[in-house]
Amino acid sequence: SVDQTADGVSVTASSPEGIRTFAADYLIGADGARSVVRRSLGIEMSGDIYPETTILATTLYPFHDKLPGLSNVSYCWKPNGTFSLLRLPGVWRVSLYARDGQSTEQALQDEAQQELLHDIVPDAGHIEVLETRPYRIHRRLASSYGKGRIFLAGDAAHLNSPSGGMGMNGGIHDAFNLCEKLAAVLQGQSDASVLDRYERQRRHVAVKHTQAQTVRNKRLLEERDPAVRRRNHDELRRAAENPETARKFLLRTALFESLREAEQIQ
Repeated sequence: SVDQTADGVSVTASSPEGIRTFAADYLIGADGARSVVRRSLGIEMSGDIYPETTILATTLYPFHDKLPGLSNVSYCWKPNGTFSLLRLPGVWRVSLYARDGQSTEQALQDEAQQELLHDIVPDAGHIEVLETRPYRIHRRLASSYGKGRIFLAGDAAHLNSPSGGMGMNGGIHDAFNLCEKLAAVLQGQSDASVLDRYERQRRHVAVKHTQAQTVRNKRLLEERDPAVRRRNHDELRRAAENPETARKFLLRTALFESLREAEQIQ
């Protein structure tokens, strides 16, 4: 739990040594989608949940040896759907989706998972899956980014589709924005009113850029029409081939464009 006064913040937490209380001038709640800090402040999350369930499978299988030119982060189309591959140290994480007419429970069965993985590498044989977990994708936004001396950042403040890494990028940008302002206040360079700009700037970015970009990414991946897929792919290829359009694309999708816009919000 968390509590605050006009002069500081206290956090009560469990530890191997038992229940402990920590004191600080300010608190940043970067404790994820189920944020205890957010709930302690009584801040609501509004939004919705996408209807489909993603199946996240972790495996040691060397996709990089089987698929030439594979990126460490790849979002891929297949005739009857989509999948994504994320390479982490020593393992691959694969995002899979149940086939049409197949329930999540059925898709979680080993045989069904093997069929979905063999859509990626048909001649792989049995692929050992270390861990599997289903999850639902949320699109939610906190009604406030903080109260008094307590602030929210990252998934505690905004939730969106992981496609494109927007949640991670957005959370990192939250941290830079807030910590720059906190440092100025603690060093006596600014008064506490500068901290009010954090919510105005970062919540604007979450609505106009982060969530909007993830919706576009998700819509692109869910497209089933082969002609539309080809057109979308061709547009991306043309953008990548031109240094100027490639740079503009990267500035937008990595959210750097949004940083410049946020700086203008006072």
